[in-house]
Amino acid sequence: IYVYFLKWHSAQLRRNYYANICPNVENIVRNAVTKKFQQTFVTAPATLRLFFHDCFIQGCDASIIVASSGNNKAEKDHPDNLSLAGDGFDTVIKAKAAVDAVPRCRNKVSCADILVAMAARDVVALAGGPSYAVELGRLDGLSSTLASVNGNLPEPDHNLNKLTSLFAKRGLTRNDMIALSAAHSLGFSHCDKFSKRVYNFLPPRYKMDPTMNKTYAKQLRGMCPKNVDPRVAINMDPVTPRTFDNQYFKNLQNGMGLFTSDQVLYSDKRSRPAVNFYAQNQKGFENAFISAMTKVGRIGVRTGAKGNIRRNCAAFN
Repeated sequence: IYVYFLKWHSAQLRRNYYANICPNVENIVRNAVTKKFQQTFVTAPATLRLFFHDCFIQGCDASIIVASSGNNKAEKDHPDNLSLAGDGFDTVIKAKAAVDAVPRCRNKVSCADILVAMAARDVVALAGGPSYAVELGRLDGLSSTLASVNGNLPEPDHNLNKLTSLFAKRGLTRNDMIALSAAHSLGFSHCDKFSKRVYNFLPPRYKMDPTMNKTYAKQLRGMCPKNVDPRVAINMDPVTPRTFDNQYFKNLQNGMGLFTSDQVLYSDKRSRPAVNFYAQNQKGFENAFISAMTKVGRIGVRTGAKGNIRRNCAAFN
């Protein structure tokens, strides 16, 4: 039923959706994103992570960008979203301003299309990953609540069964999930998200995660004191942290996945073949990533009266 819902709502999406509405929209967004990226590299991982969090919570409707107002606490303020870097939000807002600065385009392009399709695609390309044609035609969502986040995002300690189930509910296969996990090729994580893997904080029956490379674990302990400082951030890819590539999968082969949910993709025999394939085949990985990103972009698309085009991405009209 969910997959049928997914397909039905994605029916209006198509390439060149804005051809007769705002013909140059992709170049306008790309220029704005490039300018932001040149100011700070954090733009890339921040925008990509924002894209995933938005689509996985209520569908791809830019509801994660909406700020809390009064007693209404929005998705943005949920504990799982508070660590999202502000540069991702700023990227979308600046791209929206650039689009609306063109009279013909003003209030004609949704925040959802800017974030989900164009900006997410552009930051991947700017970081050395593939560029690809995107589907457009989403409307912005009409609600954003704290409760909608609960249980809808992957967690650092998830095992393969939990990850597979979470993605399957959104019409995504295990191989989609594995390819998309390479988003961790970019960006950073705070020490408190993985400290249990390198220090024995758990009950005595547990030991340091045996799937972690011992040298890597020692390096992490050197960067993250046992008395965890949640402000300290570590690159998720210790080898090529500023390049979107298949090094992520090579890291998993060497026991250098930062989260349990990363390393399990290699330690579990069911997902290991895909990791090995992507590690040795950059083009095969890129094709799988593009396919999976396109499928994510179709989740929960708003149509008709169920959405609109926000004048301000951070507030409802």
